[in-house]
Amino acid sequence: MSVTSISSFLPENLIWKGLTLTASAAKQIHYLIEKNPNIKGIRLEVKNAGCAGLKYVMNMVNDLSNEDLQFLQFGIKLFVPLKSMPFMDGTQLDYVSEGLNQVFKFNNPKAQHFCGCGASFNIE
Repeated sequence: MSVTSISSFLPENLIWKGLTLTASAAKQIHYLIEKNPNIKGIRLEVKNAGCAGLKYVMNMVNDLSNEDLQFLQFGIKLFVPLKSMPFMDGTQLDYVSEGLNQVFKFNNPKAQHFCGCGASFNIE
């Protein structure tokens, strides 16, 4: 009889690349925070949704969670729940013009599958 060893995956034990902002995203976030000085930073996370399985959620926050990892870019605190990091690690948040609109765009190197409308994604 052979013995098989199984490793555990514990997100809190990993070294993360983190999330980054472009200068354009940082400028827009600073603008939004200036309008509400109680804001402590931005929480970026993924939720189950859409055809492909996951969607990005971005909220301004004034309370912190013990479950959040914190990254500092351009003087802006980015909070990411530990459970979202396996799906978002290495993501860059940009602020771009799309047609007549300006939107935040997540450039995620892990995202592989997208639904037809682009509202949701999944990773390998």
